Amino acid sequence: MRQPLTLKDHHHEHRLFSLRLLVAVALVLVLSLVLIGRMAWLQIAQHSRFTTLSDNNRVLTQAMSPPRGLITDRNGEILAVNRPDFTLELAVEQSADLNDTLNRIRQLIPLTDDDLERFERRRTSARRPWEPIPLRGRLTEEEIARIAVHQHELPGARVTASPVRYYPHSHLFSHVLGYVNRLSAEDLDNMTLAEQRNYSGTHYYGRTGVERYYEHRLHGQVGYRQVETNARGRILRVLEEQPPVPGDDLRLSLDLKVQQAAYDALGERRGAVVAIDPRDGSVLAFVSRPGFDPNLFVTGISHKDYARYQQDHDHPLFNRALQGRYPPGSTVKPMLGLAGLDAGVTSWERTIHDPGYFSLEGNPHRYRDWKRWGHGQVDMEKAVVQSCDTYFYDMGFRLGIDRMHDFMVGFSIGEATGIDLLNESEGNMPSREWKRAARNAPWFHGDTINTSIGQGFMLTTPLQLAVATAILANDGHQVVPTLAADETHPPLRPDITLKDPRDWERMKHAMEAVVHSNRGTGRVMAKDARYHMGAKSGTAQVFSVGQEETYNEEELAERMLDHALIVSFAPVENPAIAVAVMVENGRHGGSVAGPVARQVMDAWLLDEDGNLNIPEPLARPPIQNALPTQASTTAQATRTAAP
Repeated sequence: MRQPLTLKDHHHEHRLFSLRLLVAVALVLVLSLVLIGRMAWLQIAQHSRFTTLSDNNRVLTQAMSPPRGLITDRNGEILAVNRPDFTLELAVEQSADLNDTLNRIRQLIPLTDDDLERFERRRTSARRPWEPIPLRGRLTEEEIARIAVHQHELPGARVTASPVRYYPHSHLFSHVLGYVNRLSAEDLDNMTLAEQRNYSGTHYYGRTGVERYYEHRLHGQVGYRQVETNARGRILRVLEEQPPVPGDDLRLSLDLKVQQAAYDALGERRGAVVAIDPRDGSVLAFVSRPGFDPNLFVTGISHKDYARYQQDHDHPLFNRALQGRYPPGSTVKPMLGLAGLDAGVTSWERTIHDPGYFSLEGNPHRYRDWKRWGHGQVDMEKAVVQSCDTYFYDMGFRLGIDRMHDFMVGFSIGEATGIDLLNESEGNMPSREWKRAARNAPWFHGDTINTSIGQGFMLTTPLQLAVATAILANDGHQVVPTLAADETHPPLRPDITLKDPRDWERMKHAMEAVVHSNRGTGRVMAKDARYHMGAKSGTAQVFSVGQEETYNEEELAERMLDHALIVSFAPVENPAIAVAVMVENGRHGGSVAGPVARQVMDAWLLDEDGNLNIPEPLARPPIQNALPTQASTTAQATRTAAP
């Protein structure tokens, strides 16, 4: 049976199609209106905002680090300079696979573990994530060529040439100049907002020495430039530029010839030399030996090199001249003698008998003289010339620690000198109050006796001894050691005046006899001298010897021997240089430290032909806020140090 034939309802289908078409047209129309509205909102309402964002993507503001100021000695010899260094930098944001990029770079140039560790440390502490981070510096021409050939395989990598600090004299000025190295996040945290802005784009910061103290002068002012870049970050053109202001050049009072003489005179021995012009406080030489190579620290010292310095028993990173604390020994006897004279407890004519020891009444303990059989009858001049300990034991006991302390701090003994360097050690000029605070113990007569020959609790730095000698040579006029040639610092203490001003000249002539008389303890240093000098030698004991024991240096290890010291000035009639020398474990001040001081003074006072030619002092600005002159306050070892 055949199925009935079904006919299509064309009218219904037409209506359904029309409805669907109407819905589709309406939907398209609505979406078009939404799109047009969105475009209108973006193009009109948000035009300013997106224009700014577009410009920020296209235009970048780059900080331009200022060239660091040069450092020269007083004669214009370059001590610190900037020279180009080619560095491979890596912008992490532009590298899709950082590890892959680093591996490709390692195939082209050597990268040590230290290089990678420093890179990772800088990356994690980066101030701005888009800034390129140094990966390896000091690239050779061959390494630069390899990187250039494979540049397309190293996204984010680029070779830049930037000025890097260089110290042409290396070890010679290491402790006084210091060094710069990479600016850290911690450095920025310690800055004000204005300082942080000025260090935008800066990679290096003064870390120690003159570089640190005068960082504000050497750094300069940051510059800026606006550049147009493409989508890959490549600079297309420079739109605007404000050049940086270079840091000021810094001229120091140091003299290269004198510094070299001091460094060479110490030889391979550990020690320090400080030379000062007493006429204006100019520091002529500032040596601590052994030194180090500051160039290793500039771009980041390797673990191997740093460990070598740290493990060196001679401590090359330790600034002995500024921070070394040593008993001054007999070198302070002239100052102590002036204290006794001014207080009236002794005189130039007063004599005592020296049997080779000093003892307190009712006390069997003997404070021995360095000369076991004694010096016989001794007055003040002989006590200075032959360094008679017994005379100063007696005088110091009469003077007392209170007057001794008040007088000696006027010479910067145990006090900051005011030098333009950071982290200066103050040493120690002991007092009753100091011992009670530091040792929780009372002051004893034995402490006074030990202090009277520069031993016991008294500790000084070579810098302090040079300043004290300059003050004595200057008849009590205060001297502030200064490294910058155009700086003048006001004194920290008033001038020292004596009741009898003639004592200054008499003490200087006694120090002259130390080197120019047959019995002076420093006579070896005056041989064939073209000028007259004054000096006082001394030794500082490293350990104590018992009452019944004998000091035998032949049986001691080298590092247990006494330190050798000497202070000196010249010429006697018009002092133009004051020198302090300390040689660790040098044993004898006169014969070991004396020749070092002589070479330093010769370098300053003699011309190339060996004739006396005293240089003129620097033309410094006048001292501001100078202290008024005031009258000075008049004031444990059982083996004493040899002169």
